[in-house]
Amino acid sequence: MRLSQSSTGLLLIAPAVALLLCLTLYPVMHGIWLSFHAKHSFFPGQTFIGLANYGFLLGDPDFWSSLWRGVIYSVSTIILQIVLGVAAALVLNEMFPARNLVRGIVLFPYMIPTVVAVILWKWLLNNQFGLVNYGLVAFGITDENISWMGRSYIMVSLILISVWQFFPFVVLAVLARLQTIPHELYEAAKVDGAGAVRRFLHVTLPQLMSVLFVVILLRSIWMFTKFDTVWLITQGGGAEKYIRTLPVYAYLRTFHFYEAGTGAAIAVVMFAILVASTTVYFYLFRRDERL
Repeated sequence: MRLSQSSTGLLLIAPAVALLLCLTLYPVMHGIWLSFHAKHSFFPGQTFIGLANYGFLLGDPDFWSSLWRGVIYSVSTIILQIVLGVAAALVLNEMFPARNLVRGIVLFPYMIPTVVAVILWKWLLNNQFGLVNYGLVAFGITDENISWMGRSYIMVSLILISVWQFFPFVVLAVLARLQTIPHELYEAAKVDGAGAVRRFLHVTLPQLMSVLFVVILLRSIWMFTKFDTVWLITQGGGAEKYIRTLPVYAYLRTFHFYEAGTGAAIAVVMFAILVASTTVYFYLFRRDERL
């Protein structure tokens, strides 16, 4: 029996689709199912409790504070990554000596492992012998060392480290798009008397909108669910609760309090927030396109 081309194609992609469903759909459905149960993280057996885990989260101040800190962290880092990434891409798109070398240096933070980046910055921000404090005192910006890993500045430190590590992703995407913009558009704008600012607003920025749409979407998802950077910074200090985001709180509920059901409920809430935010984001973008 000879199969048609469409049937052959479906058979060829079936293993990949099955693997994708096992790695994505099953964990999501299992997490939703687990969120309706009271279950120890390691012992077998569970008890169906309905919406009790979600009811607990509604009255849990740690959940709401973690959500708020996660929003502050993700929004702040995304804005700074976009601004810094677009600015760096505009500079790197110009011709100047050693441009390729500078491009490699800019991309360096994104290539090193997260644990290395965090250790490096924890040394730089050390309140006793860190290079950052030394420079601030030497230039007269401050009279005494700042405790960057203390209660008042640890969120600032987390945002600083995350922006430094992940803004090269924005640089890569934006720089790739800048190199494909036709030069005729800039020449026509110059003929019309447009300066550098107007050329950016009326030529460059509209050409970057499709790329920025994808970049903002991906960076929003990744920063809102970021775990490793936040977790590594909190180790070895006493101010961890001041940067505890929802991914970290879900981990603590699951592996410190051994409440797998509550941890799953937090993960489901995060998933729902991302789905709702993405839906609104797509709706607003398509509405702007229609206008």
